[in-house]
Amino acid sequence: MFSRLRSAKALSMAAVLVALASGAAKADADAASDYPNRPVRIVVGYQAGGPTDVVARLLAKQLQTTLGQPFVVDNRPGAGSNIASDQVAGAKADGYTLLFAAAPIASNGFIYKNLKWDIRKSFEPISQVMSAPAILAVSPTLPVHTLAELIALAKKQPGKLSFASTGNGGTQHLAGEMLMQQAGVNMIHVPYKGASSVITDLIAGNVSMAFMTSVSAMPYLKAGQVRPIAVTAPKRLALLPGVPTMAEGGLPGLEVDSWSGLFAPAGTPRPIIEKLQQAVIKAVGTAEMRDNLQPQGAVLVGNTSREFKAYIDKDVEHMAKLFKTVKVTLD
Repeated sequence: MFSRLRSAKALSMAAVLVALASGAAKADADAASDYPNRPVRIVVGYQAGGPTDVVARLLAKQLQTTLGQPFVVDNRPGAGSNIASDQVAGAKADGYTLLFAAAPIASNGFIYKNLKWDIRKSFEPISQVMSAPAILAVSPTLPVHTLAELIALAKKQPGKLSFASTGNGGTQHLAGEMLMQQAGVNMIHVPYKGASSVITDLIAGNVSMAFMTSVSAMPYLKAGQVRPIAVTAPKRLALLPGVPTMAEGGLPGLEVDSWSGLFAPAGTPRPIIEKLQQAVIKAVGTAEMRDNLQPQGAVLVGNTSREFKAYIDKDVEHMAKLFKTVKVTLD
């Protein structure tokens, strides 16, 4: 008898759980059916006018066209993009506050010890938008034209040359640290809040060099305002066939690229994630995004949220290995 009572109680509890799950699924579906019904904020952790911001604004325009509501870019630069990430990680998970992030979001957890968020627990990946190789460019005031000449000058003047980045712990910062380690040189790292500030000081000669994304660098390379000496891709870029790879310059293994993509706070209903995912994939396929980004060396992606999550997991694992040899901590 007691056994039958326990079985009945277990069945009753199971029925309640099924009903709750069914109700939650229906609520999620209902929330997505008219999503979005008001403006959506896309938080960007970099300066307006920089490469990440440019891509975010192109994407926002396409999302607005597809989904019928304004997608408003909100720039919150600073702290290696952590200010923006903090805001979105703590936002309501309803799809109305999103994060457009770049590659440093995968490395910040190894650099900043007191983060309020975890890349793999605090966010729902929606879709990767693009990736782009980095270009090592020097100031036109620096008397070097090859990677070998740069290394020789850095060895001759230890601690005198400087390299700029768009923030502590970002891809460009890590590339500079890797260069110093592999080449056995010492340079000063100068972090900025965005690419536009890096470009300004690089052209003026206030910093010696910078690893720049192809998206931010290409206009200035074409204008002859900065000098490219190497690319961090495994092979030469079709847009810059005369610029050797880092491996060709004597530093094999120094291969990095920058990526960017759209995220939502963890717990955002799956139907909303999938609706945004499809809208991003559609956006990436538009002529406007192709025409604006591909000539700058960008590779447009537009994958599923699960594919993007797998990509992030792989990138975080890569960073874990990298930080065993490159020591960078900030708090």
